[in-house]
Amino acid sequence: MIDFLLRPWRRNFGPDRRFYRAIDDLFGFIPNNIELYKLALIHKSASLVLDDGRQINNERLEYLGDAIIEAVTSDYLYIEFPDRDEGFMTKLRSKIVSRQSLNAIAREIGLDKLVILNGNGTLLAQKHIFGDAFEAMMGAIYLDQGYNFVNRLLINKLYRDHLSLEELTESETDFKSRLIEWSQKNHHTIRFRTVRNEESATNHPIFQATVFIDNMAVGYGSGESKKEAEQHAAFSVSKSFSDETCAALLDKMDRLHQQQHKPEEEA
Repeated sequence: MIDFLLRPWRRNFGPDRRFYRAIDDLFGFIPNNIELYKLALIHKSASLVLDDGRQINNERLEYLGDAIIEAVTSDYLYIEFPDRDEGFMTKLRSKIVSRQSLNAIAREIGLDKLVILNGNGTLLAQKHIFGDAFEAMMGAIYLDQGYNFVNRLLINKLYRDHLSLEELTESETDFKSRLIEWSQKNHHTIRFRTVRNEESATNHPIFQATVFIDNMAVGYGSGESKKEAEQHAAFSVSKSFSDETCAALLDKMDRLHQQQHKPEEEA
């Protein structure tokens, strides 16, 4: 009852009415502690610096929100798919909580327009910024409203309106795991060599990855994190990973092995 009475007042009056309206429009409720939500919108590039030198931004809330989203998603999939095994649920959860999925949700609900940044267009090229803010917002809601509230909000509103479990189930995004499984099944060694591009900016690092199967370079990729670069490198291999390509690759490896272990001819 109190929240019902305070809702129109908080939306329309007071110095924080813009923030109250924003949260109400995004998620359909009026916060108790609006300061948490303000903090969730501050990217580290726009950090507030305290007198003692400490920087205040949304990174701590992002850390908390990441854990909350993963816990809620685990609950959700456990109930939604009672007959599926751990491997299926783990892969589907990784797709739901991926930066790509969370970034897409953040943009669809309009959260990207509220994030406070301090920088040039380079920052906007970082695909994870709005997904990070979404995680921070879930951390703020958890502290302000509790776990059960976040659970209902994510599952009954955000996931229902902005995610398709059917499409995510059918899609293949973990190309690195797929390639590793293939290599192990066919008794081949695989490794990734990932280094930072020395020419990339300090605040926008770019990583480059190379996939080696039996010490032969077979794929390359780049990304804003080591994980992303390795996924792209694995994808560069898997996109042409037909049965014929696999057979040709195996034949090439076998020939290399034979050449490397061929005994020297006697003079």
